[in-house]
Amino acid sequence: MGDNMANHRPLFRRDKENSINTEPTSYVSDDRYKFLTEGRDYQPADVSHIYTDEEKETLANYESQNYLPSHSLLYRRWLQTQKEKRFNTLRWVVMGLIGMTVGIIGFLLHQGITLLFNTKLHMQESLFEKEEYDLAWLWSVGYAVIFVFISSASVVFLKPSAGGSGMPQVSAYLNGTYIPDVFSMGTLLVKFVSCLCAIGSGMPVGPEAPMVHMGALIGACLGQVRFEKLNVNLAIFQRLRNSQDRRNFISAGAAAGIASAFGAPIGGLLFSMEEVSSFWTKSLSWQIFFCCMVATFVTDLLNSVFHGYQHVGTFGHFEKEHYVLFHLATVININVLLLIPTIVIGITGGILGAFFTFLKLKMARMRKKLLFKMPKPIIARIIHCIEPIICMVIIATVYIYIPDSFGCTQFTCITEDGNTTYGCYNDTRADPEAEPNVIHYKCNKGSMKKTGTMWYTNGTYNEVATLLLLPGEDAVKNLFSRNTHLNFGFPSVACVLVLHFLSVSWASGTAVACGILVPVVFIGGLCGRLVGITLVNILKSLGSNDPHYWNWSDPGVFALIGAASFFGGVTRLTMAVTVIMIEITNDVQFLLPIMFSVLIAKWIGDYFTHPFYHAILELKCIPFLRAEPHLVLASKRLNAELYTAFDVMASPVVTVYPKQSVYKVAKILLTTTHSGFPVAKKQTMLSKSKHFYGLITRKELYILLMKEEVFCTKEEIENESEKVLNKSLEHVTYKDISNDIMNINLDEVETRLQKYVDDPKYQDLYIDLILCSGLTKLLPEFLMRSA
Repeated sequence: MGDNMANHRPLFRRDKENSINTEPTSYVSDDRYKFLTEGRDYQPADVSHIYTDEEKETLANYESQNYLPSHSLLYRRWLQTQKEKRFNTLRWVVMGLIGMTVGIIGFLLHQGITLLFNTKLHMQESLFEKEEYDLAWLWSVGYAVIFVFISSASVVFLKPSAGGSGMPQVSAYLNGTYIPDVFSMGTLLVKFVSCLCAIGSGMPVGPEAPMVHMGALIGACLGQVRFEKLNVNLAIFQRLRNSQDRRNFISAGAAAGIASAFGAPIGGLLFSMEEVSSFWTKSLSWQIFFCCMVATFVTDLLNSVFHGYQHVGTFGHFEKEHYVLFHLATVININVLLLIPTIVIGITGGILGAFFTFLKLKMARMRKKLLFKMPKPIIARIIHCIEPIICMVIIATVYIYIPDSFGCTQFTCITEDGNTTYGCYNDTRADPEAEPNVIHYKCNKGSMKKTGTMWYTNGTYNEVATLLLLPGEDAVKNLFSRNTHLNFGFPSVACVLVLHFLSVSWASGTAVACGILVPVVFIGGLCGRLVGITLVNILKSLGSNDPHYWNWSDPGVFALIGAASFFGGVTRLTMAVTVIMIEITNDVQFLLPIMFSVLIAKWIGDYFTHPFYHAILELKCIPFLRAEPHLVLASKRLNAELYTAFDVMASPVVTVYPKQSVYKVAKILLTTTHSGFPVAKKQTMLSKSKHFYGLITRKELYILLMKEEVFCTKEEIENESEKVLNKSLEHVTYKDISNDIMNINLDEVETRLQKYVDDPKYQDLYIDLILCSGLTKLLPEFLMRSA
């Protein structure tokens, strides 16, 4: 007598994680758009992304999150037993725990990367000194292959959700999209190992964006203070186990990740607010501010003692060269003429940032297309695992041999009167970080000689090897260094810019856990340095006798502005980028030029592509609702204020009644894919309109239907409603409905629903939905149109 829905019902929402195809082979065969079709990879900010039909199906497979609790009878009764003041204190405690844990993870990751990279670098330099260049290549390639294989294999075969930066997925989740497996402990472990091995091997990627994902993971796990596999479940934190608090803890963890990675607590707060989070309150700002402060303090405290896991410092003594990531000791005066090259840098940063995003998208689509053509999924996975290895073999080979095409450079110093002194190495009165950090490669290391307070040397170094082979942070410091006008020539910087731009574009899209923020800073620094070198050459050709031109035209200054510009051109962030650049350099003097260049880069970049992380969300077909969505129909911009929900919603509206038969509820769940249903009731038997009582979610219906003890007959639910309600309260608690849907066995739910549809007895059994429905006391009343 029942209807069998097994063969013709639509997708059973969320019941299979595989319904959301996150595999690298998820290529859409109906992508027939041209290379520069507007709305695909080339998509100005005011143009909505164009999806193919297959991509729209993928979009439809995602489920939305219900962050705010349903103000149902069950919730209100439970809320009466809680003491809000105590739980506000607990929230601050959890925020502190998240910050402390993220700080420790950031310390362990940074120290591990330093240890792995320095091990490789020291052996390289030793082989360079012995003139064993082919052996140095073999060492670099072999070392990279081992660790990159560990990095990629752990992602491809263990946790695909740990690949990439993870930041788009975190942004989507905080925007309201459910993404399977993105916040599991296994993902955290694989993310850490993969990121450590990838960057430690010398791959031109960064750890900052993965730290955002790992921070969010820690926020998701610690925020619930419950680890079922370890049998840890503190009842006192039950009040915090809801989607709203979980969302806030994830936002805090993501902010703490940036704060720990960059040593920029305020930048981390702004980054989370501007890029990652979609929901924000004043009280949350204070809590996240506290979390970022704790994360930065813990990381700096541990870094004050260890370097590469070796005890080197004094506990609690924060040295500025380690406390500030790219500390700049020399202060440069600003000239109003600085704004002219700043505009040029801003325009360049915007164009290159948009091109970087465009290139990354094209490479990702090409990768998907190639893997899609593989005859078996396992072959596609193996190729996906091997790709970063091939990438590193090529990059290591180029980085080892390309410096041989460039000559050796003498050490130089620029005096206060603008004169150039050759052979000077370092002034003993200068800060330690002012000492040159270079790679000699095939150049003569020479000897040292001290005259007064100045060290001199007859040694030389290779500019390209210095920029390519040093760790990313040390290379950035060389670009930002002041009074180093002649340390890097135009050909060297231009060559490194092209090589690194292409290397980062390829490497950051492979199957490893990595980010692009430090590489983006480095690429931007190269662009700015080129502008600075060009300006110095112009001023020299004009024969300027004013020594002050050496000051404000310092290439290190323009490298800093260029780094901020390209950073803003890629991410389209403004406040966060500006504050982060100031915090990591301690150079407040150039606040206004940085702000100027970032704004210009954002404006220019918006003419060509969407922000980088939003474009990646569109590529992955993950739903994301912008704060100010652009509506375009037939190439015409629509004014959203002229439309109502009725214009976009389907009709007739699928509704349930406050007292509904089990059969009908089960049938609705099996034949629809909606995440929630209006609870409505006709005011009179002859009325065509329905009175809106509230909303009940699919998850709440699942939980109610799994408890047959609350089922009752039609007579009981009509004549003994109070008794039925009390019976339901005995078997259903707020703890049940507040559980995440990941804790529900959806296969069992589907089987039970099919049973309710097939067995005729459930047509005469009813369930009271008022228990979990948000009622009109807390929601506005409105009339719903019926069929």
